[in-house]
Formats: sequence, C-alpha cells, structure tokens
Amino acid sequence: MTWTVWSDGHALMAIVITLDRMLQERGMTLSELAGRIDITLANLSILKTGKARAIRFSTLDAICRELQCTPGDLLGHDPAQAQDAD
Repeated sequence: MTWTVWSDGHALMAIVITLDRMLQERGMTLSELAGRIDITLANLSILKTGKARAIRFSTLDAICRELQCTPGDLLGHDPAQAQDAD
C-alpha cells in the first residue's frame, strides 16, 4: 500500500505501508493483531489503508513486537511515488 501526503496541491513525500504483507507473512489477521496490541480494528485499518496521518511510537513498537519485525519492515519511502498534483 502506497500513499502520498499532500500539501497545497503538491505531493511532499510517498510513504509505503507494508502492514498487509507483514500480516500475510505471519499468518495473522488484522483483527487478531488489533486484539494483541489493544488498538481498535478501525484505527488499525486506517493505518493499513494508508489513511493515517500519524502513528504513535508506542503503537509502532507494539505492532513490531507482535509481528516480530522492525519499523523498516513496515514503513518505507519511495521518492518515485511523489508526484506534482498539477
């Protein structure tokens, strides 16, 4: 899942979210992860779909703990995704 952060009609950066891939590799559902880290399914879904505007370090830490991964496994930056909105 790739999403772009926009400001004044211009893309600032492209962030790649790979939570869905990590869940699939671990054989875990979004609901199961939500229960394990004590976050609502709705909020975790917002993160997974790239609609989140921010993530708390404590949430990122909990996700990494349960998925046995690092933040770099979940988040990436792809400059090619950033495009001008014009």
